[in-house]
Amino acid sequence: MTSRGPTNDWLVGDRRAAAAERIYAAATELIARDGIEALDIAALEARVHCSRATIYRHVGGKAQIRDAVLARNAERIVAAVRSAVDGMTGPERVVTAVTVALQRIRADPLGQAMITSMPAAAEMAWIVDSPMTRALATELNGIAEDDELAAQWIVRVVLSLLYWPVTDPAAEQEMVRRFLGQPAPLPLSTR
Repeated sequence: MTSRGPTNDWLVGDRRAAAAERIYAAATELIARDGIEALDIAALEARVHCSRATIYRHVGGKAQIRDAVLARNAERIVAAVRSAVDGMTGPERVVTAVTVALQRIRADPLGQAMITSMPAAAEMAWIVDSPMTRALATELNGIAEDDELAAQWIVRVVLSLLYWPVTDPAAEQEMVRRFLGQPAPLPLSTR
């Protein structure tokens, strides 16, 4: 019996990890190229040279793939923001977190694809409603974990600046500093 040499078959060995990594990498490329709403399982099949069943078995369907790709990308952006806000508190932390997040998202091919592929607000509802998005906003901006409204506000501010950017970066930073860097107004019920 003759022993065969190493194989290049990406489904041999730790199949789940290797398959998931390859599928996510290909999905990231497709989304960056075509937009998030254009993600197509058939195109993904062709890109990774596997069956639809393999994709579903290892990473799930379109929604799960989209969420995982965005989560993986968000982790890279979050790491940059964490580094930038390390040791900061209060309004300066919020301003820095928003400013750095905007810079990183705009510079990232996947972030650019998100910006250009989702023009309607109704199509973005899943981003605002995502527990992952709110958790990241809460952590990075140093707001109270149970302050749901503040987290949603931060997400909406970032999205609005991404989709309707200020053309002058210095003016944008000053706008963020001026309007997000102020102490929060008292709730209407206590005025």
